Amino acid sequence: MALTSPQPGRKVIPLPTRRQVAGSTMLVAAATLASTMMGFAREVINARYFGTSWEMDTFLAAAVIPTILFGVFNGALVNALVPVFSELVQRGEEERAWRVASTVINTLVIVLGIGVVLGWILAPLYVPFVAKGFPAPQMGVCVHMTRIMLPTIMCTSLAGVLSAILYSHHRFKAPAVQGIAINFATIGGVLLWHGHFGIFALVFGTAIGLALQLAVQIPPLLRAKPGYRLFIDLSDPTFKKIYELLGPIIIGSAAGQMALFFDRYFASQLSPGYISGMNYATKLVGFPQQIFAAAIATVIFPLLSRQFARKDSETLRETILTGIRMVNFISVPAVVALIILARPIVATLFERGAFKSTATDLTAGLLPFAAVGLVALCANIVLTRCAFACCETRWPVAFAVGSVLLNVALSITWLPSLGARGLLLANSVSQTVQMIAMMLLVRHLVKGLRIRRVSLAMLRVLGAALVMGATLLWIQHISGPIAPGLFARIEYLVGQLAIGAFAFLAVAGMLRAPEVQLATKLLLDKLHVGTPSPSESTSPPIG
Repeated sequence: MALTSPQPGRKVIPLPTRRQVAGSTMLVAAATLASTMMGFAREVINARYFGTSWEMDTFLAAAVIPTILFGVFNGALVNALVPVFSELVQRGEEERAWRVASTVINTLVIVLGIGVVLGWILAPLYVPFVAKGFPAPQMGVCVHMTRIMLPTIMCTSLAGVLSAILYSHHRFKAPAVQGIAINFATIGGVLLWHGHFGIFALVFGTAIGLALQLAVQIPPLLRAKPGYRLFIDLSDPTFKKIYELLGPIIIGSAAGQMALFFDRYFASQLSPGYISGMNYATKLVGFPQQIFAAAIATVIFPLLSRQFARKDSETLRETILTGIRMVNFISVPAVVALIILARPIVATLFERGAFKSTATDLTAGLLPFAAVGLVALCANIVLTRCAFACCETRWPVAFAVGSVLLNVALSITWLPSLGARGLLLANSVSQTVQMIAMMLLVRHLVKGLRIRRVSLAMLRVLGAALVMGATLLWIQHISGPIAPGLFARIEYLVGQLAIGAFAFLAVAGMLRAPEVQLATKLLLDKLHVGTPSPSESTSPPIG
């Protein structure tokens, strides 16, 4: 995509300083931490009331369509619109940027409104493709749940547009509330209505929460100048750029979301409880991904777009390297901890009420197979954003499609022998292959990525993580069995995590891992200079 120089007489918006970026990153992590902690509270409550029952399996199967479309439209719109809006804002064309944004919003309302109506009517035809193994009564419940949640597709898609507008202005405050609103509504729905509606309390709470995701971003939209307008004008040349970016990104996002579809499709043919167990395991793996990887990607994406627009290649490379190194610094020790502490983590968080010890055994047995793909999952978030910021969409789409095809092939191969573990392992392997391809692509786009520096930093982090893992195994060996009480479990898990973190940071410091100094500098910069509250990468509480 060709880039245009700033036009004379228009005010060019300066790039944020490094301290502002550092502060925004730390605040993104803090905001995402608050939302993710609420998300864990939501999962704990769901486990308490629904466990790994057939009702929970049915809800997760019904949520596939809204979840897939959330990922396709919300993610695709943000990734496609941020570079376009950022370029217009950088050139001082605020009026034009808002005309384009208004057209996108109003067009989506019409198109998705029609889609929701058709989806409601045709639900009995396509839901059986998702939940192939469900008996007829369970299938009927699944269709009913799907219809209730279909209108949220419009809310999540529009929320993506609003987030893109705010990101392009480097304003993160309003989108940061999204995850909190979603989780608050879902938790409240289950607690207030469970006795009357049963599993449908979770359905209603989820639908309300996804609607609130849009509502919390409307006030800043109305206050902005020149702001939103009620009209559609598709003649602006900017839409050619949007079409060039959006089409491939939607295909790539859809390909990525299809992995979830096939997980639910294959798992519906297993014994009841496996869909729920896989969901709990993947939510645990998503904890570090949502807090840190998504936070880093959210902050650096608009910055990368502006650096690319300014053709600042050296700074662009350093920003990408910083993002990759920080992601590895978080995800590698997280993988080790999730594998070694799988059962204590699951038992402490979920084992109560309807979530019995058998459900703990099921989920803890699946967790390591989901955890091994965490490094690739986190890296792909940052690498994909880097490619999109450089206006490259075709190859990321091809890699995403290839990853899904590999995932399906491995799932079919491993399902008979490994069951749900094979499905999660297929996800991890396909994500890793995609990460390698994306790393090579980004290296080509920025004309050299200094892979040697990344590799050396990765080796230091891996060494520290292995020492941490050995320490945790030694403590498990000498400590004996865990007492059954909740407080005893919490004490044991917190102690293990604290000792593991200390061991990792101590060894990483001795090895002079650059990420230790970088993380310390980011924290000190944030304490020294205040910055606006940022956003987070939110995901629907249904998948």
